[in-house]
Amino acid sequence: MGRIAPESFNGKSSERTDVFGYGIMLLELVTGQRAIDYARENAYLLDLVRKFETEKRLDAIIDPNLNRSYNFQEVEIMIQIAWLCTQQLPEARPAMSEVVCMLEGEGLAERWEEWQHVEVTHRQEYERLQRGFDWEIDSVNNQEAIEL
Repeated sequence: MGRIAPESFNGKSSERTDVFGYGIMLLELVTGQRAIDYARENAYLLDLVRKFETEKRLDAIIDPNLNRSYNFQEVEIMIQIAWLCTQQLPEARPAMSEVVCMLEGEGLAERWEEWQHVEVTHRQEYERLQRGFDWEIDSVNNQEAIEL
């Protein structure tokens, strides 16, 4: 269930749907955890990884069974590729041929930089909308207080 791309729930499927599932599988390999585990605080693995990525604590999600016998840069590359593969919009995900190239060391840096720029822009827009929304709520509350 956790490997199914969001658009699949609307009956839409494409090659990019498989790319999403591949990204989740990469995260499962890196973390040693299932895509969905209701025993975790963050039941969805993608949410868990996002939380640690935001906190800049990627090392905390690496499978402890690896006993630190891994190259952190290689793990970070796997996580970046998984991140690109699991974007919400199918057209934003790389084609599988691009994923293969990234795994071979070609094109990841450019694609990752582009994604980060878009992600920062989206976060700023989201925060701007949240501030506007909070202001509207406060205005309504203030108006109600004035009317009382």
